[in-house]
Formats: sequence, structure tokens, C-alpha cells
Amino acid sequence: MCILVCGSFLSGNQGERNVNQQPPVIVTNNDGVMRLGLNRAEKKNAITVEMYGLLAAGIAQAEADPTVRAILIHGTADCFTAGNDLKDFLGSPPAEADSPVAQFLQAISTATKPLVAAVTGPAIGIGTTLLLHCDMVFAGASATLQLPFVNLGLCPEAGSSYLLPQLIGHQRAAELLLLGKPFSAETACAYGLVNRVLPDGEVLDAAVGCCQELAALPPSALRETKRLMKQFATPTVATTMQAEMAAFAQRLKSPEAREAMTAFFERRPPDFSSFE
Repeated sequence: MCILVCGSFLSGNQGERNVNQQPPVIVTNNDGVMRLGLNRAEKKNAITVEMYGLLAAGIAQAEADPTVRAILIHGTADCFTAGNDLKDFLGSPPAEADSPVAQFLQAISTATKPLVAAVTGPAIGIGTTLLLHCDMVFAGASATLQLPFVNLGLCPEAGSSYLLPQLIGHQRAAELLLLGKPFSAETACAYGLVNRVLPDGEVLDAAVGCCQELAALPPSALRETKRLMKQFATPTVATTMQAEMAAFAQRLKSPEAREAMTAFFERRPPDFSSFE
């Protein structure tokens, strides 16, 4: 349902603008490619509710525009995203089915056009789970992925509890989801989560080039091929997302999550020894 952040990358105040006063998500449409660029570098691109709304709207715009043939999601040069802005999230938890967070998750899981990601630096929480919905992913050598849901007393989201074991097998998925440790771009590539690992400075150009190649192909054939590849998984992903949302909402109220988040804000290790 929501998206997490790893400790040192948590953001600050709700709705805070970046220092250059540009939008926190920059949307551009050129040569058949809709680019959605996370642009909150001073907060490691931690995602606010506002940003989820902008991302969802950008994908919806791309889906509705017949001139758009591919969608690219990327961050800034040294960071994809540190995940959810925790203060923003706690201040405005996405309790409704039509919340911006839910709209974004629905958008990435049902997009009919090719979805490509360019990842450099940290990719935490949603920064990793959204990649499971992408058709192609290019990562920089600096990319570090992490799924710290259990560490925060929570559970997975974005259909990852189904999609990740399907992609990499139960044992590997259990290691990543249960322990929540960071893993490298090379490991992600070996597991099939990433197509190619490149020097950081080449990642965005490679992803843009891939999108341009896709944009030059027959559009309806692209969409139909993607639909056929996903047709059997789509209903299960939708069901899984609903179950995750319900479980996530309960976990947010749990003493474990309260201890994990309190410990973070108090800058101390959490203590789960008294929980059963």
C-alpha cells in the first residue's frame, strides 16, 4: 500500500518544495516518450503524497495520448528514490482506495504501454517494488536496492509479495523481504530484476535510447504483446495488492511499527525483544 524508506534517507516536512522551486516530478513528452523524473534531490527523492498524484497523473496522461509510445521513470543523477517520505506519509496515510498512492500503484500495474526505469543510487521500498512492474530496467553500478518493510514492522506492497517470488524464487525473495538488507545492482541483474548494469553516467541515455527504440515500433503490436505476457498474472497481482493494502493498514497500527518508527525518529536501534 505504501512505500518505505530506509533510515538515513528519510525526508523532512510534508509538502516541502525542493530548493530550486521546480516541480517535485518533472513530466516531459518528446518523440513518443513520456518521462517522469523524480526531482526532489535534497530529500533523496523521497516521495510525498503530492508526488504520487503527479506520477499517477503522468502515467494516465501517457496512456491517453496516442503519440506516447513508451513511459520512462527516473530519478536524479545520484538517487532514484529513498522511498516514501515517512513524515508526509504518517501525516496523510493513504487510507482510501482512491488515494494518490493507490492510484499510482494501479497505474504502474495496469499500464498498457511499455514502462522503462533508469535507476542510479538508492532505490528503497517503492524504488524497488515499482521495478517489478516495469518492462525493462537499466541500473547504474552505484544502484543499491532494498525492501525494508519487515524492519519497520510492516509488510510488502505493490504486489511484491507475489511478483518477487515469481521472478526470483521463494528463497531469494524471502531473503530480500524478510531480512530487508540492501542488495547491489549486479545482484538485481543476476536475479532478473534489472536488464543491464551500466556506469552511472550512461544509465539515463541507455534508458532513453531503449524508449526511443520502442517508440519506433508498431504501437498496437507492443501493447498486445505486453498484454499477452501479463494476462495471467494481472488478476493475481490485483488481488495481492488488495490483500497487501489491508495487511499494511493493520501493520501501521501495530506496536511493532510504532516501536520501529519511534526508534527511527529518536535515532536509536529498535527493540523488538518484548514482542511475540
